[in-house]
Amino acid sequence: MAPGTAPAALRRRRTRERLRTLGFLSPWLAGFTVFFGYPLVATVYFSFMHYNQIQAPAFVGLRNWKYVLQQMPLFGPALWNTLWLVVVMVALRVAFGIGIGLLVTRVKTGAGFFRTAFYLPYLAPPVAATVVFVFLLNPGTGPVNEALSAVGIDAPNWFNDPDWAKPSLVLLSLWGIGDLMVVFMAALLDVPKEQYEAAELDGAGAFARFRYVTWPSITPIVMFAVVTGVVQTMQYYTQALVAGKLASGVTVGPGSVIQPGYPDHSTLTVPQLVYSLGFQNFNTGAACVLSLVLFAVAMAVTSLLMRRSAGLLTAED
Repeated sequence: MAPGTAPAALRRRRTRERLRTLGFLSPWLAGFTVFFGYPLVATVYFSFMHYNQIQAPAFVGLRNWKYVLQQMPLFGPALWNTLWLVVVMVALRVAFGIGIGLLVTRVKTGAGFFRTAFYLPYLAPPVAATVVFVFLLNPGTGPVNEALSAVGIDAPNWFNDPDWAKPSLVLLSLWGIGDLMVVFMAALLDVPKEQYEAAELDGAGAFARFRYVTWPSITPIVMFAVVTGVVQTMQYYTQALVAGKLASGVTVGPGSVIQPGYPDHSTLTVPQLVYSLGFQNFNTGAACVLSLVLFAVAMAVTSLLMRRSAGLLTAED
């Protein structure tokens, strides 16, 4: 074999392998570029532009950033509401999902009924589920307040009270806990029964068995539920907007513009503010700035959760 022939053949084989790998990755790369890469670059570009979706974009430098971060009065409340929902809603959904999963997997009779009953609300479309929930919690005619009044409890105004509006949205999310229930049921049923039997022989009680057997086994699923919950809640839009509009009693007609956040901007989230700026007020530059801020916050929170120091993953996971 002539000198240099083997290295040349090896290079050609490696080139073919790279091209073959690139061919298998090309559908993902095309989707990533079209649906994430280009929109992200365009968002950064328009954040430095004055663009009303009619006239050509005009470069304005950091004016949009200064307006959003220093002059926009609703940016602070919207960011606070979004972060509040992320912390409270995600934590309660995970805890409630684990509890319901434990209940359904431990029940001896009627397990199918309970699984169906807890999963059915999740199948309802978000708008329909919100409409039903606002009707149930209507302070004047809702059956929940009527039942509480019948037993002598002063019922809150729920979606009409700024102090109760966000907790009402949390209750709505817990009502549709069926998705997490199924995920945690699968994780709980996958825990080896031999470990429970060994723990019982060692005299471990119910809490000790959950702490030392159940929790280490479902920790990766908990991490998955937390991270996906944070990402979804950062995009929280439909339920808060529909609940605010229904609770306000404002009739939506052709050409009407409803400012989100009723009551007193207590349900205003950053995605609602992005839509209001970009598609109602045609301030695309400020809407892009808000989108980038939301993206940065979501990435920061997700990165924090993915760190091992967050305590949700052990070293061997």
